[in-house]
Amino acid sequence: MKNTLPLVSLFFTGLLSAEEKQNILFIAIDDLRPELGCYGGEEVLSPHIDQLAATGTVFSRAYCQVAVCGASRASLMTGLRPTSKRFLKYNTIADQDAPGVFTLPQELKQKGYHCISNGKIFHHKDDTAARSWSETPWKPEMKGSDYLDPKSKSMLLAKNKRGPVLEAPDVADNAYPDGQIADKTVADLKRLAKQDKPFFMACGFMKPHLPFYAPKKYWDLYDRASLILANNQSLPKNAPNVLTGSREIQSYHNRGMEYNQEEWHRACLHGYYACVTYIDAQVGRLIKALENLGLRKNTLIILWGDHGWHLGEHTFWGKHNLMHLSSRSPLILSIPGGRKNQTCDRLVEFVDIYPTLLDLAGIIPQNQGLEGTSFKILLQRPRTLWKKAAFSRYGPAISAVTPKFNYVQYKSGEKMLFDLISDPDENINIAGDPKRKNTLNHHIKILSNGWTDALPPSEQK
Repeated sequence: MKNTLPLVSLFFTGLLSAEEKQNILFIAIDDLRPELGCYGGEEVLSPHIDQLAATGTVFSRAYCQVAVCGASRASLMTGLRPTSKRFLKYNTIADQDAPGVFTLPQELKQKGYHCISNGKIFHHKDDTAARSWSETPWKPEMKGSDYLDPKSKSMLLAKNKRGPVLEAPDVADNAYPDGQIADKTVADLKRLAKQDKPFFMACGFMKPHLPFYAPKKYWDLYDRASLILANNQSLPKNAPNVLTGSREIQSYHNRGMEYNQEEWHRACLHGYYACVTYIDAQVGRLIKALENLGLRKNTLIILWGDHGWHLGEHTFWGKHNLMHLSSRSPLILSIPGGRKNQTCDRLVEFVDIYPTLLDLAGIIPQNQGLEGTSFKILLQRPRTLWKKAAFSRYGPAISAVTPKFNYVQYKSGEKMLFDLISDPDENINIAGDPKRKNTLNHHIKILSNGWTDALPPSEQK
């Protein structure tokens, strides 16, 4: 990674003294796909995240490295890419897969930042904890699957003791874990505002991850009968048999609804949207706290979802494949003194977040094995010529997303190629089309050459 530290002054001139360092509010949201107003979402209500986006940069082509939570987070937090033996599953432990590797908060901690982890950052709160955080990581005692509606108790499944797929009790926000995470983070911000050290405040919200549990007032904001359902509720044409989706949603009680029928689609879409709006309200509380404490003017805010999610498209509910909807994720950065209300359509990867935040903080990483690229220049010049491809991996498949295509290659040799311009919903696999042979071979080569060959021209050696 080339040193671009002199560019820091472009963002902070007039706001921070040479000795001051900006704080970082690091907001992670589980299972949040780019279904937000600032991404063109027409139905979901996300006013606070949309307001955040208006103060910074929305990355419209950001991709996770693994479409499952634990592995995605371990990759992002260590700056390393997944391999066939590393960062594979939802319960990935970075300490085991990448022992001793410097983490993002560890870098900041060693440079004088006070680093706190609330909620879900790593999948396991004690993963890398001693070296990464200034305080013991905190999570609510409640789990995201804990129900509050008394009626839910009658729906527990015998095999796993899980309750219904959705519930909407009339309770306060902090009756559920995410409201408690927001409470704790606001309290910590008040405490951190009184100290002289810069902070890295990591706040990880659990929803809209399954099950779809949120206070009733957020459900009431939507009319279930009028929601627009996915219009491609079937597998892509020419899809290989190996293409599957997550079955996690079927591990909850169906409340008497038939899986993947219209009633199911409407109820689950309603539930996902309600949970997104519930989390949006919590994000709003954090930003309001920064403003009330006088911290907003010198606090960088980054918001990201750990991977994408299907909402009934192709019969899928969830992630766990390399379709575009699984790997593409929201990423928003708002920087003091930076450009506002802009969108960047260049390909960026979550493995790039680690070097980017250090670059913005003026820190040369001690982790010399980082496999991402700082995209700080895109915050100033969003149309800069950038990466040729973004790479992801899940199970027996690897993928390369280019500006116009998504290419997926399975261990079995089966392939998928989708034209994201003419077929943005990925309804037709064109890998076997003789007319697309040159395009297919081009993407096979990109995948074979790997991420170092796809770096921006400025990073090529």
